[in-house]
Amino acid sequence: MNTRQSRLLMAIIDEFINTALPVGSKQIVEQGHFDVSGATIRNEMQILSEEGFIEQPHISAGRIPTAKGYRMYVREFMQPSLQERAVRRRFTVLKDQYLRQKDQERVYEAVALLAKMMCNVAFATVPHKDHVYYLGLANALKQPEFREDPALASGIVEILETPLADLLSRIPIDETVRYYIGDEDILANIHSCSMIVKRYRVGGEEGCVGILGPIRMDYGYNTVALELVSELLKSER
Repeated sequence: MNTRQSRLLMAIIDEFINTALPVGSKQIVEQGHFDVSGATIRNEMQILSEEGFIEQPHISAGRIPTAKGYRMYVREFMQPSLQERAVRRRFTVLKDQYLRQKDQERVYEAVALLAKMMCNVAFATVPHKDHVYYLGLANALKQPEFREDPALASGIVEILETPLADLLSRIPIDETVRYYIGDEDILANIHSCSMIVKRYRVGGEEGCVGILGPIRMDYGYNTVALELVSELLKSER
């Protein structure tokens, strides 16, 4: 195979990869990569066909690569560096999406872990989303305070389902555990409850993770649990 034939095979394969349509000599000439006539291109295509590198699927159609042609292309002619910029650009977009999704999954899993450690509600804001994820409400509502006071139970449900994200955006939250114990200005509807909360970081993003339950909660136990879960989030990735 001479140089022109190898260049022609590359051009045919590249065009077929892009279009999935048989490639004719006219297309090759119009691309301007060969300073020869259409007749010369047709002669070279005939030689490539006879050698088994391309084939003509229909009498009136152009040529398409054969498996032998692809093998030659990959082994001898392919230049990945020409596609590297496009590949890296696409990879960067998909990698960012992948990492954001993994960050969110880690937060969900951390909240699930925290909820399994206690009979209170565990919650966290979700990276890249204006959303608060929480678990453990069913167990929390089994606490005596909630069983005896339906209004208190409905209040905690209301704050979880609607204003919790807004509430968290208005209160000081940092790397230390903060305690809001029966604060009527913070937990107006549920002043018989307490909330403990701290900041977490994951994948360059930050949010808050916390525990909501009756004012009669085990603060020492919950504080350690909250610290451990926030450290777990920070240590991953």
